[in-house]
Amino acid sequence: MNFVSVLSEQFHLKNWQVEKVIELIDEGNTIPFIARYRKELTGSLDDQVLRELSERLAYLRGLEK
Repeated sequence: MNFVSVLSEQFHLKNWQVEKVIELIDEGNTIPFIARYRKELTGSLDDQVLRELSERLAYLRGLEK
């Protein structure tokens, strides 16, 4: 399953934004850290969108297993 395209479609975001968010989450960064200090990498997504995207990513990964 291509998580980037699925999440991009669901959240109406660009592929590069979702790729960067997934990459930052997988590196162990927290949502508040990403929202405050990595705005340039995510296109200034706010913490609510980041949290929803993170939860949906975890759901999709669990579904795939």
